[in-house]
This record gives sequence, C-alpha cells and structure tokens, in this order.
Amino acid sequence: MAACKMADDVERFYRFPGLSSGRHDVTISELKSASARLDVTDLSTEICFNVSIQGNNKLDEAESKSLLWLLTNSFEEENVGRRSFLDESKAPELGYKVMIEIGPRLNFSTAWSTNAVSICRSIGLERIDRIEKSVRYLIHVTPKDRTDTEGITKDEENALVAKLHDRMTECRYEKPLTSFRVNVKPERCYEVDLMAEGRTALEKVNRDLGLAFDEWDLNYYTKLFQEKVKRNPTSVECFDLAQSNSEHSRHWFFKGRLTVDGQDVEDSLFKMVMKTQETSNNNNVIKFSDNSSAITGFEVSLLLPQDCKKAAKFQMKHKCLRHIIFTAETHNFPTGVAPFPGATTGTGGRIRDVQAAGRGAHVVAGTAGYCFGNLHIPGYELPWEDAEFVYPNNMALPVEIAVEASNGASDYGNKFGEPVLAGFARSFGMMLPNRQRREWVKPIMFSGGIGMIDGENVTKLQPEKGMEVVKVGGPVYRIGVGGGAASSIQVQGDNESELDFGAVQRGDAEMEQKLNRAIRACIEMGSDNLICSIHDQGAGGNGNVLKEISEPAGAVIRVKDFILGDPTISVLELWGAEYQESNALLVCAQDRDLLQQICDREKVPVSFVGEITGDGKIVLEDEPHTDSKNGPCSEENGVPSKRQRIASHPVDLELEVVLGKMPRKVFKFERVKSKLVPLCIPPELTVKEMLERVLRLPAVASETFCLLFKVDRSVTGLVAQQQCVGPLHTPVADVAVTALTHFDTVGSATAIGEQPIKALVDPGCGARMAVGEALTNLVFARVSDLKDVKCSGNWMWPAKLPGEGAALYDACAAMCDVMASLGVAVDGGKDSLSMAARVGQDTVKSPGSLVISVYAACPDIRATVTPDLKIPDGKGNLLWVKFGSDSRYRLGGSALAQVYNQLGSESPDLDNAKIFEAAFRTTQQLISERRIVSGHDVSDGGLVTTLLEMAFAGNCGLSINIPCQDNFNPTVSKVADVLFAEELGIVVEVKEDETEFVMNAFLAKDVPCLQIGKAVGVGEDAMISLRVRGELVLEQNMVDLRDIWEATSFQLERLQTNPRCVQEEEFGLRKRHAPDYKLSFKPVPASPLGDVRPKIAIIREEGSNGDREMVASFHMAGFEAWDVTMHDLCNGSMKLDGFRGAVFVGGFSYADVLGSAKGWAAVCNINSTVRSQLDAFFSREDTFSLGVCNGCQLMGLLGWVGRDAHTTGSNQGVCFTHNVSERFESRFATVSIQSSPAMMFRGMEGSVLGIWVAHGEGRIQFRNDSVLKDVTTNKLVPLCFVDDDGVPTTQYPQNPNGSPQGMAGLCSPDGRHLAMMPHPERCTLLWQWPWMPPDWQDSLKASPWLQMFQNAYKWCMETHSG
Repeated sequence: MAACKMADDVERFYRFPGLSSGRHDVTISELKSASARLDVTDLSTEICFNVSIQGNNKLDEAESKSLLWLLTNSFEEENVGRRSFLDESKAPELGYKVMIEIGPRLNFSTAWSTNAVSICRSIGLERIDRIEKSVRYLIHVTPKDRTDTEGITKDEENALVAKLHDRMTECRYEKPLTSFRVNVKPERCYEVDLMAEGRTALEKVNRDLGLAFDEWDLNYYTKLFQEKVKRNPTSVECFDLAQSNSEHSRHWFFKGRLTVDGQDVEDSLFKMVMKTQETSNNNNVIKFSDNSSAITGFEVSLLLPQDCKKAAKFQMKHKCLRHIIFTAETHNFPTGVAPFPGATTGTGGRIRDVQAAGRGAHVVAGTAGYCFGNLHIPGYELPWEDAEFVYPNNMALPVEIAVEASNGASDYGNKFGEPVLAGFARSFGMMLPNRQRREWVKPIMFSGGIGMIDGENVTKLQPEKGMEVVKVGGPVYRIGVGGGAASSIQVQGDNESELDFGAVQRGDAEMEQKLNRAIRACIEMGSDNLICSIHDQGAGGNGNVLKEISEPAGAVIRVKDFILGDPTISVLELWGAEYQESNALLVCAQDRDLLQQICDREKVPVSFVGEITGDGKIVLEDEPHTDSKNGPCSEENGVPSKRQRIASHPVDLELEVVLGKMPRKVFKFERVKSKLVPLCIPPELTVKEMLERVLRLPAVASETFCLLFKVDRSVTGLVAQQQCVGPLHTPVADVAVTALTHFDTVGSATAIGEQPIKALVDPGCGARMAVGEALTNLVFARVSDLKDVKCSGNWMWPAKLPGEGAALYDACAAMCDVMASLGVAVDGGKDSLSMAARVGQDTVKSPGSLVISVYAACPDIRATVTPDLKIPDGKGNLLWVKFGSDSRYRLGGSALAQVYNQLGSESPDLDNAKIFEAAFRTTQQLISERRIVSGHDVSDGGLVTTLLEMAFAGNCGLSINIPCQDNFNPTVSKVADVLFAEELGIVVEVKEDETEFVMNAFLAKDVPCLQIGKAVGVGEDAMISLRVRGELVLEQNMVDLRDIWEATSFQLERLQTNPRCVQEEEFGLRKRHAPDYKLSFKPVPASPLGDVRPKIAIIREEGSNGDREMVASFHMAGFEAWDVTMHDLCNGSMKLDGFRGAVFVGGFSYADVLGSAKGWAAVCNINSTVRSQLDAFFSREDTFSLGVCNGCQLMGLLGWVGRDAHTTGSNQGVCFTHNVSERFESRFATVSIQSSPAMMFRGMEGSVLGIWVAHGEGRIQFRNDSVLKDVTTNKLVPLCFVDDDGVPTTQYPQNPNGSPQGMAGLCSPDGRHLAMMPHPERCTLLWQWPWMPPDWQDSLKASPWLQMFQNAYKWCMETHSG
C-alpha cells in the first residue's frame, strides 16, 4: 500500500479572531443555554493551524514566509502569528475562564487538510503533509447568583463543549497537539474457525465486527463454508459478505418471496415494479441494470476539446446523440448520526452514480429532500409539536438535521459545481390514536440527480482477461467502515454506538470534482473513450465495487498498490471502508499511460490495483512486490512511496459464491389494521386562524432555509428552470428543467412527488398520491409524451417491523397499478428499510415514505409554465382544474390535520386514472399552444395554499370566489374542506380572451374545470379576497400572509446565517417590487462564426467549475476558446503568447480552504514559470482578461484590478472576503452598468439587468481609503448591485455580499482587465434568465449579457495584435 508518513512534530500557527461576528453572536447565545447556574459574559476565539512537517528540520525562512502568506487574511498580517492571541491568565471578577479547543478527530485527514496540503505542494512546500484547523474558545463565565462561589464543574464544562462541536466528527483537544499520530495498530486478518466451531464462530465475528447478519445469514454462510467452500473464512471475507450481501446492497426484501396474511404473493416487489415497463413506451436505454437509468434524448451540437490530455482548442461537433440520465438515493443513517458530513457524502455518492452510468456520463443537476422530526425551534413554538417527546443522544436533533444536512448537501454541490433545482422538506412527529409515536427521529436525506450520457457510451464493455483494474479518486481512509451493514440495522440504536462512529463518512467535493473531470476527459474522446467499464464506490467499499466491475471474469487485486491516506489502515478496512470520491474503472493495458496523463493533468490520484484474470475468482493479494507495476508515483498526484506487508490472501472466493444467484429470503407479514379517528377540528375556526398554522408547517411553508439561496442554481449554464419564480424569486416552482447543450433548446425535465403522511392513513393512497403529485408538478414542463415519463422510486420504510412489511407491499401494489393505468413506468430506485430508531425502551418508526422522481425528455425547454401570477390587472382568469373527482374533499393526512395534531380517517386519492390522464394531456397541449400563462399544482396545504403561493410569487393580490357543490358532508366545514383538501389538481392563469377556449378544452375531455377568480393589485397594498360560494371567508393583505408563510424558514435561517441579514431580508420583503430593468442598447443575436477567430484561454485551477458555460459564451461571440489548466501553465506545456484574451473562471479553487482564490493566487505568484507568463500577458497592450467569481477574487489578489499605488512591496489593493451574510449566496441579483473604462461594457452603460450571483466571499475590502478613492475617482467600478428602483445599494439581499457602494466588479484604468463577482456567462441565453419583464420576453431576440462577449470580439478585431 502507498501511504503517507505521519510526522512526529506539529507546529502551530494562530489567527485571530476564530469566528465571524455573526457566528460569534450565535455561539454566545448557544453557550448561554448550556447552564442554568452560569452565565456566559464574554467569548474570545482564535483559529489554530496545526501543521505537520515531514523530516527533522523546521521550515526555512522562505518556506515560512510562503506558509504565513497562505494562512493570513488579506490586509490582516498582524492577526497571524506563532503565539496565541488569547489571554488565559486573568480571570474575570467573580467568574472563571474556560479554554476549550475543538478540532477534527485525528483518525483521518479532513478534506480541508487535503486541499490545504494540495496548495502547499503546488507552491513547493513539499514537506507539509497535513494541516488541521482547530478553533480555540476562551469563555468567560460567572455565576448568575453573585453569592455562588462554587467553581465550574466538569459536567458544566462538558455542557459548554457539547454546544461547540459535532461529536461525531470533532473532539476536544485537552492540550495542544504535538503529533497527528494515533494509537491504532492495523488488525491482522484472521481465520474464523467455522469448520471446528460451526455457527458459533460466525455469531462471534458478527458481534465483534458489527456485521448485521440475521438468522438467515448465519445459517446460510455456515452451510456455505462448511459444505461448498470447505474451509474457514477469513475475517475480511466475513466482513466482505456482510457488506456486499447486506440488505442495503442486495435488496433482499424487494427481491424476496413475500407472504401477506398467509397468502403467497406471486411476484416479488422488484418484479412488480419492473412490470410497469410493459404499459409504458419503450424509451429506456438503461433500466434496472446500472448505477443510473436513462431514456432516449436528442441529437445535439456539442463544443468539445480537440485533445483531452493537454491544453487544446474547442471545436463544434454536430449530430451527437445525447440521452437523459436519472438516479436517486438516500443517505439516512449517516445524516442522522452526523448531519453535515452525512449529507455531503450522500450527495457525493449520488453524483458518482451519475458519473458511473454506462462507460461514463455527465453530471448536470441535483434534487434534494429532507424529512425530519418536530423542529422545536428555540423561541418559536409550533403548537402541534409535542414538547414531551424525547430524542436519543446517538442521533442529531431534528432541528440540527434540518439545518446541517441541507448545509452539507448544499456545500458539496456548490463546490463540485452541480446546481440543485428542486426538492422538498417535511417535518412530522405525532402520537397516533393507537398510542404509537411516529416521527423521523431517523431522518431522510434524499438526493436525486439528472445527467446526460452520450449514445456511444451507454453500454459497459464486459471484463476481459488482461484488462487493468483501476481506482481513480481519493486515498483510502478509515471512513464509513461497515456503513452498508450499519444502514441495514433493523432499528437504529440497536448496534454499538462506537460502530456508528466508524460508519460516519468524509466528503471532499474538490476531489470528486477532479475525479469528474478525469472521467469527462475520457468520455469526451468519443469512440476512443478509454473507459471500458466504470462503477462508483459506495456501500461495501473496495470489496463491493471491485467485485462488481470484475464480474463474471474475476480479478486479482493487490493490496500494496492502493494509495493510503492513513498508514494504520488494516486490510479489512482497506477492503470494506466506504471512503468517498473514488470510482473503479476497467481500461485496456495499452491505455494505461494515457489515463495516467489525463489524471496527472486533472491532479487526481490514480492507482492500477489489479488485473482481470478470467478465472471467475476475486483474490485479494497482500504480499510484497519489489517491482510494482505502478512505479514511482507522480508528484502531481501526491502519491507517497509504497508500503509492503506480509504475504497472504485475505480474500479468495469464487465470484459465483459471493455475487451469484442466492436463495431468496422469505418474508412473512401480517397486516395490522390502523386505528383511524375522524378529524375533530372546531368548525368555527376562521380561515385566517387555520392559515396561521398551515402556512408555518415546513411541508407547506417557504423552503428557503434548505433549498434556495445557499444552493447554487445556475452553475453549468444549462439550467432553464430552478426553484425560484417571479420578480422576487419566490421558491414555488413545480418542475426543474435543464438543457442538453448550450447550443439548442432541447433538454430534460424532472419533478418530485411524496405523500408519506397520507400513507399513514392508507399506504395505497399515499403511493398513488405520490405518483399524482409528481405528475401534476411535471405537467408544467413540455414533455415528449406521458408514456415517455419514467420514474425513480425510492422507498424509506421500517419494513421489518410489525405491520410495516405488509403496508409497504400494499403501497407498492397501488403504485404499480396506477402507473400501469397511466402508462408511466419505474426504471430504477433504491430502498432503505430500517427506518426506525430506538428512543429509550421504545421503537419510534419513521413514517413509511415513497419518493417518486419523474423525468422526461423536453422538446422545448422554453415552454415551461411557472406559478407566479402575471396578469394582475384583472385581464386574466384563474381556473381550477381537477385531476379527478369533482365532489370529494378529503382531509386525511393533510397539512390541516397535522397542524391540529391529528391524522384523520380518509385520505385524498388518485381515484380516476382516465380523468387524470386526460387532464395531463390537455394541459400539455395547451402549454404547447402557449395558452397557459401561469400554473401551479394543488398539494400540501390544499387549494388555498396553491392560490396564495401563486400570489406570493407574482407579488400581487387575488379576488377569488370558489363554487362548490351542496351534496357532500363536510369533515370540518364546507369552507375548510374546499380550501384545505389536498385532492389532485392544478390552478392555471389564462388571458381573458382565452378563458372559454381553455375551459372547453378540459370539459370536452370530461375534466372538471371551474373559473374561480383573477389576480388583482400589485405590491404591498395588494389584498387577498377569498370567497366560497359567495361568502367572504378571508380578506387580508397579501404581504401579511406571505410573512407567515416565510416565518418558519426565516427562523431556521437565523440558525445558519448572520441573524442581522435574516432580519433585514424579512423586514424588507414587504416593500419589494419587481426590479426596474432598463436597456441602453439593442441586444443582437450571435452571428455566424467568421474566418478570424481570436484565441482566448479559458483558464481553470483544480476546483474551478464555471469553465464550460464560459467557453460557450465566448464561442458564441466568435472566439476560438481553449481549455487551459494551471497544470498546463505550471509545467510549461502551454504558453499565453498567442492568446488575445485570458479568462479566470468561477468555482472553488482548492475548495477555498485558506480563503477565496488564495491557493490559486499562491501558484500564480510563487511559481516562477506561471508568474512570468501572467506578467507578460498583463503588460501586452493587445490583450484583455476577465475574472468571474473565483477568477474575480484571483484578479484582486494578483493586483490586476484595484491596484494599490501607495504601498510599496505589493500591488494588491483589494480582496474579496466573506459575504456579510456569512454564507454562500445564490441569487438572481439586479445590477446597473456604470460609466467606466471597461472595454467589455462599452455601449451598455445605463442598463439595469438581472444577473446570477453564486459566491460565499464576494464583499470587496480595500487595503486603505486611498485605494477606494482611486477606484471611485477614476470610475473603475463598472457595475453595481442596485435595489428594485435601480439605485446602488448595500441593502441585503439586493446586495448579496455587502460590498461598499454596491460594488459588483472592478476594472483596470485602461479598461482591458475586468473582474466581476456576478456570472454573465450564465445569462448569455434568454432561457437562462429565471425572470425578466413580460415585455422583454416578447421583444428580445438575444440576451443583453451576450453583448459583453461581442464587445470583446469587436475590440480584438479593432486592436492590432502583437
């Protein structure tokens, strides 16, 4: 094994302060709640950088200078040093000081360290092999009772510690670190003496290693080794079988034989699901057989690099067949244990599922969902939440999961460069009438992904003797050991808690992104793709993925050729750990060197760990090889020397034994009749009183806290529809839509449906309603055909507990039946069937959940209909279209029932598939004819919520009068039933002169359609007037109701961002109006490419993720765009001499671990080859440069913009630091283009435009007032963030980062060099804009932002080269 040498000595560097101002205030508040006796009166913090240096010598002067520059925030040199900034000597009067240092657990390097070390190696600091960051808290406490003289107790100190860290991933450092060594000795592989001791030996290893073998497993494997294999298994083989054949990996339940109420079920659940394909169109190109599923896409034009192993120009390739991929999975157990890392690795694993489809595929966009228990937000009482409920100490609290799981998933996607475009959030905890508590104590973290696969890469090649078995990605860590088995525990909490620690994982989005680029490089070689087969590493680790990829041919795998991140890894851990960011490939032996070149260029580790043997066996070989075929490892990969071990074969099994057809498990279930009680809600309650509760329920309320502004929604430039709609970007979109290319308007659409609370009333209803909800969301994107729609079905259920297995069967049967009736089909999915947690002596089951993700080909991504009302002048009408019964208003499992702490006895249902299909097809036809202006589905919260959300998004009022029949007996009251029933349907807005046509179109197909009102009034004074059968039941200011709808989300926002910014946004929202966009020029569409095409270098560093949309934008303007990496510049293989332009793209170079673009700037400044090239390029008068987002931050650090002419020794006059909100911000902001020398903005001055922003560190900070004066006096600020009236602002969120005077970019005095935080390259096509004024939609032929790139082309044509 190749392993890092762990140094003995750690040097410490300190930086003050350790927390931002907002986080400091939140932390003090949390600490104050730790003790009833003590008050926290003050808090001081600092960061400690613990630096491990190989060898006996300390860093020399030059090395120390480079390291200190990296660790120092710009313009704060005095706040970094080798001595602590905290004074522990003097205690406060009548109080005490407590020093608490919190840092990562030391059993593995953090992703932060991996990226920091990567920066160090890129600038020549080769001896630094690990840097871990800890935070030191000096806490001042005083007794609340001044007569209390008792000192702080150990328990009180531990209570403070508990408020400061995640115990699953962090720990307290009782004393300063002196070494990263851990006292772990690799456990040797041993034989399990099953031949002599029989099943008893297997039972012992089952307990010792936490294998989760059940009775069936113990009997089967005892018999297998005694009678067929006829030898003792090794400990590694037992561990392997437990992971590879766990419920998590093998899906025994779905493939097993079922008996329900004593009756044998003819088909397995898996076969039932597969049969849905029989009644659907045959458009799947992958189904049930790969890491993802795929459907037929379109022929498109693509811009691809000529050569993927070196810097190369892009060229257009036409008539490329590109299919549409979808996959989804959950990561529930790790997220429940450690929400942030659990969610990051869940996202990462799902991304690798997309990557690993066929012979490699393209990642495009994600979806996300979270189900958690009652929130119990401090200071924010939700009356339906039971304060008496207790929670286990080995699981995170629901409120922590809601915040930190969404933070983790968002952070990973942002850094990887995958936008999240749709999702859901649901909270539930209730004592049911049978006195059984149901709650998501064990949560759901759902992650879906849509991608693309080229037609020639759909089918994996079979393994052939002599093929190389390759691992690409991160090194081996002791992470996620036994996660597959741990996730299969019937009730979470029944296993040892220390084994839960072992199953926690570590996400490194930067490594995954480098891995993705290597895969992309291979598949963009087209028919020369190096990858014969690819599988992602997930549950079961190497043991699982290497068996899968070598099946059925067999392989020999060499332990010594793996790259280790921890030298104490045992063979068992190497084989079974689920460490992240790693894929397995098969490549032909002759392609080995080429793959190595690609991986070196993308700076991703690659190891050739074995060969296909053709003997049908999987053999793990642990023996010394002095002539390792890997040879010395390249410096680019940071691969240390190999470590050798004693010879043995820890695994030596026939693949047929491990992966072959095994006897089906038999599951016997009995139905348990639910105790259902009719709703009992006081009929005299007003609609306003009911809305006060319903609009605060997370499933109904705004989902800003988890799915919006902290999530990148624009990266790739392929996003046509994301969560937000309307002038204020309100999160109510029904469907996500993406393009297959920047050069066409075909693509894909996906939507989600899930109704688990209704499934508590009736599992069949819950399943059918999930299908119905997904399709009533999807209907607002134009799709190829209803029967082309395919689904991923994800089941999260406590299936092996009494009554639940039968309930799951009933749900599955109902789902299959309704899909067969509609012609849609499942083509993939996952299950998680241990959804229960031990709470004291009780078992708390999570509600059984089915998440349906539908996806389909989209022939016109521009035809999507959004919910925001667009005709508020009374010249439009609202129609209520019912996708089923015209006279049913069932409230069971509804939001109204939940907020009164009830379930109800009768759920809404998809009763009539014929009417549903007719409604769907009619809506699609009307959308294709552009007769529907706005539309929204009826779901959680009922019809009233649908109408209100459409008004909130349109920032307008409503005048509604809903007719209803007299022939029904209300559950609560006729008003409440009509307004809050969640029966399937949609509301559409149509023009007045189209109303009759649209209504007749539905009625002609026997689809119930009622005219119910119209939009009236705009802004703060707009009113909601709501009548039922002519009776006025609600008269309320729209913004008052919207405030209620936003309230829960804003409360959760306060727990994760600067509370002052949350308050500013919350209070300011009432007065917002549609931004006043202006154009000072006429946008012109892209012209056909001319003969003269100036060369432009699109420069990226590891972690950059905005390069391809930048390439497309410059290509459309007439440039010859080149793919250039920093690796190309560092090794001198590419020079900038022949380029007219250089672009530094957006992303997270080195994950921004030492500050935004700090690592990138270090390479530019310290690597002499790069520095000389950049200096020469900057000085040439015939060149220009553009830096966007991360590139903008880089240009500030390099002094290319905002130069300091007054300070000697440095050109740097500005830096871009943390947003005032102290988090990542993804917004469609409004900017005005100012008068400036900026060449790219010539002729655009005076325009006010919307533009995407996506950054965490965009606030401009000046070295001194002189630099600020120079910038403003010389008009070097070419664009500013403005408010809705077009005035430059520092108001949040209109100014998303808090830059002074609204500054959004800077340029050089000669105008050739431009740096800007917003992303024009993601707005160069009209369909990329999430909102624009209606008259612009009708009149514009090109996006205004294309003009920037056209200006650059014009300048190049007018400026003499050389």
